[in-house]
Amino acid sequence: MFRPLSIFIGARYTRAKRRNHFISFISLTSMIGLALGVLAMIVVLSVMNGFQKEMSSRILGMVPHAMLYGTEPVADWRALAAKAMANPQVQAAAPYAELEGMLSHRGLMQPIQIHGIDPAEEDKVSILPEHIRQGSLSNLQPGEFGVVIGDITARRFGLQVGDKLTLIIPELSSAPGGVTPRMQRLNVAAIFKVGAELDSSLALINVADAAAMQRLPEGTVPGIRLALKDLYQAPQVSKTLAAELGAGYRADDWTHTQGSLFSAMKMEKTMIGLLLLLIVAVAAFNIIATLIMVVADKSGDIAILRTLGATPRQIMAIFMVQGSVIGLVGTLIGTVLGVLAALNVSALVAWLESFAGQQVLSSDVYFISSLPSDLQWLDVALICSAALILSFLATLYPSWRAAQVQPAEALRYE
Repeated sequence: MFRPLSIFIGARYTRAKRRNHFISFISLTSMIGLALGVLAMIVVLSVMNGFQKEMSSRILGMVPHAMLYGTEPVADWRALAAKAMANPQVQAAAPYAELEGMLSHRGLMQPIQIHGIDPAEEDKVSILPEHIRQGSLSNLQPGEFGVVIGDITARRFGLQVGDKLTLIIPELSSAPGGVTPRMQRLNVAAIFKVGAELDSSLALINVADAAAMQRLPEGTVPGIRLALKDLYQAPQVSKTLAAELGAGYRADDWTHTQGSLFSAMKMEKTMIGLLLLLIVAVAAFNIIATLIMVVADKSGDIAILRTLGATPRQIMAIFMVQGSVIGLVGTLIGTVLGVLAALNVSALVAWLESFAGQQVLSSDVYFISSLPSDLQWLDVALICSAALILSFLATLYPSWRAAQVQPAEALRYE
């Protein structure tokens, strides 16, 4: 079988037992270090993807993906919803209102964002019905001024279903200053828990009650909320719909309210990935040290090959092959172990919790009680590519040094 000389000798050098066992140990250390670096990057990025996916499903499952508002109150929201759903990206629509204010109970106060919803339509556009812990969403009847609050808000105020609290909202007036507080007594109809910051910052009331607080004509709503197939297309879809509906409508989307959070999470993932890449870089430096020592150990062999007609380029290729094989084997081992670990990290952490009898992620402290993992093959491909490229670059200098060996000088004392 035809094999190029450089590949044949480079592969032989990789698997041959060396006279200098220290060099063999350094080669093994380089391979293990590279494998550990690749494994760590795959597992950590998969866990971060899992957390981001959980946050997306919880937070973006609760807040509107996109909103359409009329410059005048919308009398027939179903007609507006039908126009919006003509867009193939829109899955569902429901009436929607939004206010901001302060909740007050027994001297305690808390800022809150109020969403006006239709309980009968909410399950089409939100995951809220799946996360009700006490009470029922059907308790939000028009005119009764019921409210659904988050678990953190309920615990902070010591509230249960059936208790009362006060909502304070600002209202424009002719009084000095132009704004006066307006108070509305609310009854706790239900308590939800999604395990995110929304448990303390969001409350929901019937859209008819919200319209009444905003002094809108009876039977009208400020606008509608939309659920999209691809929520990351929300800015484009909302702008398109607003343009199609004309000057009497304006659009908004989740990126204006929650976009900074997900941008921060994306930046955090990028920075952690770059930091973990340093582990792979250290392993690549070990490959440099290994090859430099191999070149010194094999200087006699290099000289003999040169006298037999091997060119400097062939000598250089021999050691590039040897270093690349070390990088390839280390990367493959790390990738296999990393993929297996990422796919089973949730089960492994659950087993460790049961074995130790202590919960790592307590639901009372963290928004999730299990360690999520979402393996993305694009991340795996990028990690493997980075490891292989660094391994290859690490071979260049030692290989160039090998190509500079002078046969007469190397064989002088042989």
